[in-house]
Amino acid sequence: MEPTHREDPRGLGEAAERHQVSIYLVAIIGGLALGALLPGVSPALEVAVEPAIAALLLVTFLAVPLRNIGAGLRDGRFLLALLAVNFLAIPLIVWALTRPLVGSPELLIGALLVLLAPCIDYVLVFTALAGGAPERLLTATPLLMLAQLLALPALVPLLSGGAAAGLIDPVPFLRALVLLVLLPLLAAALLQRLAPRWDLSPAMVPLMVLVLVLVTVVASQTPHVLGAGSSLLALVPVYLAFLVLATAAGILVSRCARLGAATSRAVTFSGATRNSLVVLPLALAMPSPLIAAAVVTQTLVELLGMVVLVRVLPRLLRSRPPTSAPSRG
Repeated sequence: MEPTHREDPRGLGEAAERHQVSIYLVAIIGGLALGALLPGVSPALEVAVEPAIAALLLVTFLAVPLRNIGAGLRDGRFLLALLAVNFLAIPLIVWALTRPLVGSPELLIGALLVLLAPCIDYVLVFTALAGGAPERLLTATPLLMLAQLLALPALVPLLSGGAAAGLIDPVPFLRALVLLVLLPLLAAALLQRLAPRWDLSPAMVPLMVLVLVLVTVVASQTPHVLGAGSSLLALVPVYLAFLVLATAAGILVSRCARLGAATSRAVTFSGATRNSLVVLPLALAMPSPLIAAAVVTQTLVELLGMVVLVRVLPRLLRSRPPTSAPSRG
């Protein structure tokens, strides 16, 4: 008898996908409640965040035919669109949106730190759920990490008026590249070679729930967010506006580059999702706890936005038959 799970390299079946939105929202709310009610569990849970993300990315990478990944490096239009969104359009959007925060340097630095860094981890999961091309983003991950390492030390001080000069440390980025990208990628390649029939896709939803709970608890930080009170409310409209404008920028650049629907969704998700899990150690190393709280606030707004975007973006960027090799259902 055929299993009820329908295998899909880009995600789960339609029925499961409908439930995922509700499941992820419950996970976010549960994580917030746990962090608020039991702040003492934070140190123990914090150490599990990176292993959970690594496991999630391993499952995601296993769904991608890694032998074909080199083709993505030859797709110049996709790579140029990806870089244009993240390092041309996004800095302009961030500069415009963060001007009201100039009077609050801690909030400004936290917002700049997180909004200027494109995501390298769970963006692959949300791209897959929306029917995008996670394998293209996977190909571009080392390039995005290198660009961040070069751009952030210049952009954050520039857009903050010099307030963050000398505070950007590349070590957490290199750590994330190794632990969250390279090691899961190598493990996935090895498993695909040694056990090509091994399907771990049913583990994606539980792992995503685990990551969302851990991140929303990141429970050393949830008390800081709650304790910061109304000062963080000024960030919410900035982060919401960023999601809308970054999504629009991704769609516009993708259309100008004449990308297909799947690659356009990948570019758009790359622009809309930020590298909060990687920049959080940077924020924690800075003098004010408000900087880290600003990063965590962005994470919470973004995760709520992502579960909506996986439903909306496929309607905005609909698949069309490719011109070179038409394929009809």
